[in-house]
Amino acid sequence: MRLPGPPSWRWPILILGTALATVLLLYLTSPTEALGATTGALCVWLAAESDPWTWPVGIANNALFLVLFWRSGLFADAGLQVIYILVSLYGMWRWRSGRGAARVRPVARTPLVEGVIVAVCSVLGTIGLAWYLGAHTPSSVPWGDATTTVLSLAAQWLMSRRFLENWWIWIVADVIYVPLYLAKNLQVTAVLYVVFLLMSVAGLRGWLVEAHTTGVA
Repeated sequence: MRLPGPPSWRWPILILGTALATVLLLYLTSPTEALGATTGALCVWLAAESDPWTWPVGIANNALFLVLFWRSGLFADAGLQVIYILVSLYGMWRWRSGRGAARVRPVARTPLVEGVIVAVCSVLGTIGLAWYLGAHTPSSVPWGDATTTVLSLAAQWLMSRRFLENWWIWIVADVIYVPLYLAKNLQVTAVLYVVFLLMSVAGLRGWLVEAHTTGVA
């Protein structure tokens, strides 16, 4: 996922590419969805590259998607954006702590106890949230909304901790997100999540290489 040219070209290319993609998407969808799509793609790309700028870009993306999802009736996904912002603030600190002279702290494997806790909380959270959405909101897809919400939250938490396994959870969540957004008539966002899926696979490969380099994998 490296960009062509010298390192000094990196941010100009990213900013120009994001701006052009946003302008093109404005012909297809609303400004909120267009900006949400392009900042989201940039955020995932930066995360796959282990770039700490993924967190401030991600916060901007969360604010845009909060508005978009609320208007579309995806209330759990809208509420998730608020939690994302809080986790992102933690991630900014976590990635920069314990790093020594490196840009960010090294990739690590999820400890067994923490992995079990995340898995149990994910199952219970999905059941509880699906019930709540079905009983107390006009959500038309309570189980899909709840499953993707909880998986995304689990993945975001593990990413903020720099644990490799976050990418596996993102891959599963993205596979579910695509038909969910198509059903809600969010075609551009659905296409974006196909891109997210491909980026998550690339991110997993990149973090695996990084983990092998540091002797973790």
